Amino acid sequence: MNILALESSCDETAAAVVRDGREVLSNIIASQADEHRLYGGVVPEIASRRHAEAVSGVTRQALEEANLTLTDIDAVAVTYAPGLIGALLVGVNFAKGLAQAANLPLVPVHHLRSHIAANYLAHPDLKPPFLCLVVSGGHTHIVRVEDYTRFTVLGRTRDDAAGECFDKAARAMGMPYPGGVHLDRAAQNGDPTAFTLPRPHVDGSPFDFSFSGLKTAVINLLHKAEQRGESLPLNDLCASFQGTVCDILCSHTLAAAEQTGDRVIALAGGVSANSGLRSQMERECAARGITLYVPPLPLCGDNAAMVGSQGYYEFLAGHLASTDLNACATLPIE
Repeated sequence: MNILALESSCDETAAAVVRDGREVLSNIIASQADEHRLYGGVVPEIASRRHAEAVSGVTRQALEEANLTLTDIDAVAVTYAPGLIGALLVGVNFAKGLAQAANLPLVPVHHLRSHIAANYLAHPDLKPPFLCLVVSGGHTHIVRVEDYTRFTVLGRTRDDAAGECFDKAARAMGMPYPGGVHLDRAAQNGDPTAFTLPRPHVDGSPFDFSFSGLKTAVINLLHKAEQRGESLPLNDLCASFQGTVCDILCSHTLAAAEQTGDRVIALAGGVSANSGLRSQMERECAARGITLYVPPLPLCGDNAAMVGSQGYYEFLAGHLASTDLNACATLPIE
């Protein structure tokens, strides 16, 4: 079964063709990162306009690279939530028009479910149930994947997402957007024990996260040093900050696995590309005899192949939409 998938939840316009939920025939991404870098972050209005300009072209390219035409496609899948509402609407409306014109089923796909499904494309042996840490610029969740379309959230952030925390800390250090990748590189040359940073926790909710205090602590360190005319060793600060975030993410996830009894854990989302998180989770899981799955780097960020993978399983479950499908800026994964 060939799924044509579309993704436009933030600042990447993407289209892909995925066969049977596991085989990527094409995966095209038009990134806007260079333009948004001028503003230090994503500007929603600009993102929406660029999606409108790019969506037709990436869709055509995805079909060409897969060496298929619309007559070879069995369904159209599209990210409809969560994300920037204007950006989502571009993809949703294009997908609705395309599905109607080609007389194809329309499959609505949740963005976080797609990130989890990125692992299915790289790991043919991965099947539910398993535990997944979904960590990105807008979300930080510990999710139990009960089945391909059934999910239970065990923990979530109460304020900032981990990726947002990375980007804002990096911006305060003068790094360009997107800051997380630059912070990661700097951290590899620093001492993770150089700074002692807070490790916030949520009383009564041991698997929930809180990162705003940690972000504020880093920003305060930088401001105080600036007021004194001093300079901080940024590589050490990056390493200490990244190490603290990764410790929190890993400890909460492994504690959840201990409670549920799951012996398989997956990472998903843009922050799953972070070298510190990947290496620490690998060490921690190996020490406990837990099998760990991580997506390859090209599938960590937003892309349409992951939408096509999850779209396949949503289609099999009968989760289809009509032409009244609307985009949603926020929507639980369950």
